[in-house]
Amino acid sequence: MSGTTTRSDGSGGVSRRRFIAGTSSILGVASLATLAPATQSYAAAAAGPIGDGARVPVLIIGTGYGGSVAALRLAQAGVDVHMVEMGMAWDTPGSDGKIFAHTTSPDGRSYWLRTKTKQPLSNFLGFPIDKDIPRYTGILDAEDMGGILVYQGRGVGGGSLVNGGMAVTPKRENFGAVLPSVNADEMYSTYYPRANAGLGVSTIDPAWFDSVDCYQYSRVGRKHAQRSGFPFVFVPGVYDWDYMKQEAAGTVPKSAVAGEILYGNNYGKKSLQKTYIAKATATGKVSISALHKVTTVSPASGGGYTVVIEQLDTSGTTTATKTVTAQKVFFAAGSVGTSKLLVKLKATGALPRLNAEIGKGWGDNGNVMCGRANHMWDATGKVQSSIPTAGIDNWAAGGAFAEVAPLPTGIETYASFYLSITKNPNRAAFSWNAAANKVELNWQTAWKQPSIDAAKTIFDKINSKEGTIYRTDLFGTYKIWGDHLTYHPLGGAVLNKATDNYGRLHGYTGLYVIDGSLIPGNTSVNPFVTITALAERNIEKIIATDV
Repeated sequence: MSGTTTRSDGSGGVSRRRFIAGTSSILGVASLATLAPATQSYAAAAAGPIGDGARVPVLIIGTGYGGSVAALRLAQAGVDVHMVEMGMAWDTPGSDGKIFAHTTSPDGRSYWLRTKTKQPLSNFLGFPIDKDIPRYTGILDAEDMGGILVYQGRGVGGGSLVNGGMAVTPKRENFGAVLPSVNADEMYSTYYPRANAGLGVSTIDPAWFDSVDCYQYSRVGRKHAQRSGFPFVFVPGVYDWDYMKQEAAGTVPKSAVAGEILYGNNYGKKSLQKTYIAKATATGKVSISALHKVTTVSPASGGGYTVVIEQLDTSGTTTATKTVTAQKVFFAAGSVGTSKLLVKLKATGALPRLNAEIGKGWGDNGNVMCGRANHMWDATGKVQSSIPTAGIDNWAAGGAFAEVAPLPTGIETYASFYLSITKNPNRAAFSWNAAANKVELNWQTAWKQPSIDAAKTIFDKINSKEGTIYRTDLFGTYKIWGDHLTYHPLGGAVLNKATDNYGRLHGYTGLYVIDGSLIPGNTSVNPFVTITALAERNIEKIIATDV
């Protein structure tokens, strides 16, 4: 299949491209000693995939928000870093001239090693919508964890490739319940601003929002929310709003206005490839191996850690197995990836001194979805921007924050669609199933009931006020709630429990967690700004004390 993003030599590595330099450290580190002890030789960063037998000062497993922050700040502090990414690089167009497949026309690029799509909306107008596709190392992993379907981004940039880009900082009064061991004053004065700057966060022009056809769906959501007495709030995002204005005007290729979201966004979204990763690779001290999967991390006899890595082809087949040595290892494979790997390493004896908190505290950020059938006079528009810009805030009174989400089908649906983030207290744990040789999660679908109850505090009232009903054709036959999934996996290696208060894993010097697995299950809003800000906080401390 076309659309592979490996290098022309087939290696799967990412070529270093010179972006805006941005190499001066904001951390105030004047000089640092090398990570490598004098008795050992660790290689500097080099273009191309990591080689068998390589020695590196720092290996980062994953290229999502936490890993990208760590890579940039370590590089700015003078440290050579190698990042390992299980997914593809996503830097080469396919046969259609686009890097990413369209939302309504999924193909092999769309899913991670599936032969049939697994879309969040399984049905539309009573008909199933999933379709057969070629097996390929595509961008979206729909991982069935037994009781819940977990959506994750696969590729250089991780979840930033596939999310809606809603860059929300939690309300200050809610932060204590999110990360109770973290100083809120520092987060809100230093690390949240730093994260927002690094991610390129900005807010839509309200006057343009009020006038453009592609946000008619959101304006209908605002009217219904306000008529029922709920606060409607604009939320920041990481889309280039100037580009979207040109999309709407028809002067540039369409991306968000064409409905691109679930399988990547070809033009306007500022994913990590365009922000943290671009700045990191521009330092010349960061290299990335795409289509490489870490299977084992264990202490090396001469110090540091032995890491076993499988190189994959685009069918998911292992084409090479490499053993490398890293003095320090950062786990940044996302909540599910990091948690599964650490649980396996503890249970199988590779890292037996990891503590009993490994695998615990996992939650779904209270995600639940629903749709409402509007009256004919409340058309939501056949053209809908895929980037949500606003939400309904009933967190204080009802425990729910609801994105007014797009339903970019290309036809008029007279439907309002929502992704709610709710105050769901249920937490699951990962465990090792030795007989099956795999990690399992004990989440139960029934645990979604608090999320449904919280979402109903908004939508039951709106339906009553508007004289409307829930859609029952989106998640199966006569099924109202999308309670089978999450876009926001969090926890599994919780800060100050599985790690110390800065992400250092207990039991081992030089092993760190720096991703969403540190956050115990809920952020009250979309989580990626909090993941980024926490990573900024933690890596600053680690550089100051451990390097």
